[in-house]
Amino acid sequence: MTLASILLDAMQRLDDKHLLGEGGSVSVRLPGTQDLLIATLGAEPLRVSLSAKPNSELAQHIVVYAVRPDVGAIALGGGAFGRTLGSFGGHLPQSFDEQARHLGAAAVPMPGHSDDLQADARRCLATGGNVWASEHNVLVFGTTVHRLVLNAELLEKCAKAYVLALATGARLHTLPWWVCRIANGRLKKDQKRAVQRFAQGLLPEEVKGY
Repeated sequence: MTLASILLDAMQRLDDKHLLGEGGSVSVRLPGTQDLLIATLGAEPLRVSLSAKPNSELAQHIVVYAVRPDVGAIALGGGAFGRTLGSFGGHLPQSFDEQARHLGAAAVPMPGHSDDLQADARRCLATGGNVWASEHNVLVFGTTVHRLVLNAELLEKCAKAYVLALATGARLHTLPWWVCRIANGRLKKDQKRAVQRFAQGLLPEEVKGY
């Protein structure tokens, strides 16, 4: 399958599971180039240069690829619970092993309005996590398209548990620091390998196992 076909298949899978929402979009980095492919429902994928100065929706995709060379695919939108994270401060504490392993520490919440989105992205995404919440939607990242889909599903499950716990006043349990350190360390190793593969003009290998 071509990357365009893989991208469209992933977008359809996410939409079928209600993980994009109105105005959602999915993109993929094109190895060996300075371009990305981005798709929205009902439209053919559009090839865009990372040096372009597009509208605000495209800008969010572009700025992530620009400051995070490990990211290979992005989904902008989110499910019913993921989209509400901005209303709860944009944070998502690490409460589950799989979350810490594949989503990591959530990025610092996206500013509502910014004159320098790239500078803000560099600061916000320094956590190395794969979740970045804004006021009305959320971005989730993956080193590959397949990993992105899994991460989007995982994000919605974690966001549901977190939001419902806050809404009911239940006590929120988070992982011990040392569990996060080990799991986040494995995520960083995956990301380092992805950077190396992209630098060689190759797609990253899929992560297998924990």
